[in-house]
Amino acid sequence: MLDDLFVAPDKGEEAGARSSIPFDYLSVADELHSGRIKLSGETFAAEYREAGADLASEFVALLDQAKLALAGEELKPEEKLPPIDPESIAVELGLDQPKQVADFGRMRRSFAFANHPDRVAPHLRQRAMIRMQVANMLIDEAKRLALAGARR
Repeated sequence: MLDDLFVAPDKGEEAGARSSIPFDYLSVADELHSGRIKLSGETFAAEYREAGADLASEFVALLDQAKLALAGEELKPEEKLPPIDPESIAVELGLDQPKQVADFGRMRRSFAFANHPDRVAPHLRQRAMIRMQVANMLIDEAKRLALAGARR
């Protein structure tokens, strides 16, 4: 039945508009669940280290984007805006104290609960999105360092 859906063109769809690459979703799912694909923990660790290698330049780029995005931000006189700088967010997260690897997930959820863009006032959503990005980068880096320290 699924094959008929993939083969039969929709109304108004030309036969040439379909993908020219054959793809069998069921065989891919079978291969993924078969256990024939093996990856070691070292492979994952290497990928994780490689992904975090250029964190400083990512922070610089993120903060530059934040300054541009927040340039026209309207402020209410009595309102104190939450900071977007990495040092303040790290203190807010509690990254100044040593953490266990299991604490980082709880830390991420707690910060998201209080600071997610969907949970703040509309005029603060852009700032909240930037704070979430910075917090996630800080947590990922701290977790990577904690995992590296645990292996030694």
